[in-house]
Amino acid sequence: METKKIPTRNGFGEAIVELGKENKDILVVDIDIGKSCKTGEFRKQLPEQYINVGIAEQNGAGVAAGLATCGKIPVVVTYAAFGSMRICEMIRQEICYPKLNVKIACSHGGVTPANDGASHQAIEDMGILRTIPNMTVIMPADYASAKALVKKAAAYEGPVYLRFTRDAVPVIYGEDEDFEIGKAKRLRDGGDVAIIANGDTVCLALQAAEALAAQGLQARVLDMHTIKPLDNQAVAACIDEIGKIITVEDHNILNGLGSAVAEVIAEAGKGRLKRIGIQDQFGQSAPYQRLLEMNGITVENIVALAQSQW
Repeated sequence: METKKIPTRNGFGEAIVELGKENKDILVVDIDIGKSCKTGEFRKQLPEQYINVGIAEQNGAGVAAGLATCGKIPVVVTYAAFGSMRICEMIRQEICYPKLNVKIACSHGGVTPANDGASHQAIEDMGILRTIPNMTVIMPADYASAKALVKKAAAYEGPVYLRFTRDAVPVIYGEDEDFEIGKAKRLRDGGDVAIIANGDTVCLALQAAEALAAQGLQARVLDMHTIKPLDNQAVAACIDEIGKIITVEDHNILNGLGSAVAEVIAEAGKGRLKRIGIQDQFGQSAPYQRLLEMNGITVENIVALAQSQW
């Protein structure tokens, strides 16, 4: 794994400029935080495809819905805490119910806002939005996958929620790696334990797998970048071939990746699961790594859990 670190929001910022140049129907609906969400270059290079509605998330969702009815592909851009909860009703009523082709691209997912505090740390967003019919929910693991999945989302017909990090995370993939919405990426194989992660925790899963291998345990690692639709076949393979699964996420363990995997296990009637993630508690103003540690989202905890008997 490469040591270079880049925020996934940077991948979004670069991809959206490329897409806008290729397709004039792609519009950015900015909620006045372009500097943080990396839409500044889009505004500079493609001003006629850029709309800033001000700090008015709900209006932004409505504007995007209207544009979509005219054949445009609007991308609403804001922070994850606001792009999920502040405009939840509009997403449900105006975007998902009529299944309009609106993309909601949000930076500052999970606890990566760190020192901004609990108000800006979106620990509930993917869980909230995966319960809404017609919504697709994606969190890329690194800069390269962010660029690729933004392009896939733009070509996908229907509502999509994309979640990015504020903090820099390790680059895992090469620029030419291919991704498919709804299909997990198997990054490492093994038969002793399966570690399923998404977003900024995929790098931790890979590091844990390396540590386990040094101790004679082989871990399968999956990057479950799409939370909805979940890759049920990949999870079923882990159940049938391994039986012992750990999920790792920078999200509340309630209704996130761990819950989605638990649903598959429950319906299969077999398999064991342990969930690592935000422990159903709000964050606070603290460094990103410290916030992860406070919730047990660490390489050491993944390793210890994999080695334990359960």
